[in-house]
Amino acid sequence: MTDTLTIALSKGRIFKDTLPLLAHAGIHPVDDPETSRKLILDTNLPEVKLVIIRAADVPTYVEYGAADLGVAGKDVLMEHDGDGLYEPLDLDIARCRMMVAGPREGRAPRRRLRIATKYVNTTRRYYAARGEQVEVIKLYGSMELAPLVGLADLIVDLVDTGNTLKANGLVPLEHIADISSRLVVNKASMKMKHARVKAFIQRLAEAVAAAGGK
Repeated sequence: MTDTLTIALSKGRIFKDTLPLLAHAGIHPVDDPETSRKLILDTNLPEVKLVIIRAADVPTYVEYGAADLGVAGKDVLMEHDGDGLYEPLDLDIARCRMMVAGPREGRAPRRRLRIATKYVNTTRRYYAARGEQVEVIKLYGSMELAPLVGLADLIVDLVDTGNTLKANGLVPLEHIADISSRLVVNKASMKMKHARVKAFIQRLAEAVAAAGGK
């Protein structure tokens, strides 16, 4: 069916926060991704499917047309290098900030500054725009540990309440970007399934507005 819509989502906070928006659009998953082993979930609408994948993979699935639409954090989209996506809507969910953070007392290393992060591309762009050459160390988790053990001078990570930073003797130092989840659309799907995709975007926009978002 050419007007079938496949929507890529990730488990956890984004999925839970997206559910009310989908409900406003008349879409309800038949299975719970937290308990089901299925990776492709049916919905109450036979022509709409949900694919459950890792958050970092959502832009790739959408860009290459394995999904027509997806929901991804702005942090993931900033890190993604592809250009086969439209980003028509800020869903105003899963909000936080991308920050540079480090020890409160600060350090002045004689060598090149070391930054630990999983956002390697974004971090390099940020410091390049400031004319600074830094060494970026790729980590997948527990960023706060890096400055504590001398692996890095600073970190770039998402900050919500700041409690984890504080508990580890770190403070936010520089604001890189405000982060929220965005709707992304495959460019070919926007053309080939224009009516369905446009209607879906409109219903989500109404849901975001109703929830007090943008």
